[in-house]
Parts: sequence; structure tokens; C-alpha cells
Amino acid sequence: MTNETRLSKAAYDRLQEELDDLTTRGRVDIARIIERARELGDLSENADYHAAKDDQGRMEARIRQIQSILDHAEVLDEDAPAADGVVATGTVVTIRYEGDDETEQYLIGSIEERREGLSVISPGSPLGRALLGQRPGATVSYDAPSGTLRVEIVAVGD
Repeated sequence: MTNETRLSKAAYDRLQEELDDLTTRGRVDIARIIERARELGDLSENADYHAAKDDQGRMEARIRQIQSILDHAEVLDEDAPAADGVVATGTVVTIRYEGDDETEQYLIGSIEERREGLSVISPGSPLGRALLGQRPGATVSYDAPSGTLRVEIVAVGD
């Protein structure tokens, strides 16, 4: 399985802006906070210092995560003709689980593509792999921890 993440241009740009902010302003701000906490004295019992170091660790982890995503990103050509009605990365799909009357709507793609009101399904997940390339009306099966589940594709698109 590839490490490649397919992103819209908007998501790619948003991640690049976040990375730029974290590596400039974010690092400077956390360094100031750590320095102020050091001035308070004994570091072994300095809660402000330890909290700032924890924040620094979380920020550096996010920087590494974003760098990895951007290094392996494929930016989707939004001008390319879409395969109408076919589930693909970047599409919204409405599904119904077998035996259930209610439908659920998901975005197929990276968690970095998240949109308000929509949960995200990774195209590399068992459900994501089963849905890719399918059209409305198709019923697909996939293996979940609770056993094999079947879903019907009700609609594809926003």
C-alpha cells in the first residue's frame, strides 16, 4: 500500500499554511514560553516548564505529520472531468447498511480533507476499498472487526 495522500488544492494549501505558521510563529512562541518558565526556578517542580515542553512536543509531532503528508501528497486536479456517479477519492458517498433504514454520508479521502458535517472514510480502509469504483445501487461487502458487513451505495456526489 502506498503512503501517498490525495488532497484537494485547498487542503494542500491549508496544510502548507499551517506548517509555515508552526515552523515560524509557533516555534518562536513556544521558545518564549519555555524561557519564561525557566526563569521561575527549579525545573524539576516547575509545572509551567513541563507543560510548555509537552506543548512543544505535540507541536513538533504535528510539524512532522504535516511534512510527511505534504511530501507524499498528490494534489487532485479539480479541473479534470469527474467520473459521474463513481465512488472515488474526494467524492461524497451516501450508504445504507444492510438491515438499516437510515443512510449515512461520508467523504472518501484523507482526514485532512474533512468538511463540517461529514465523517471521512480513508480510501485505504476496508470500507473505502470496497466502495472505490462502485456506482449507486451497488451492494458491497467488507470485513469489519465485528464480522462481514454489507452496504448499499445510495448516492455519489454532494
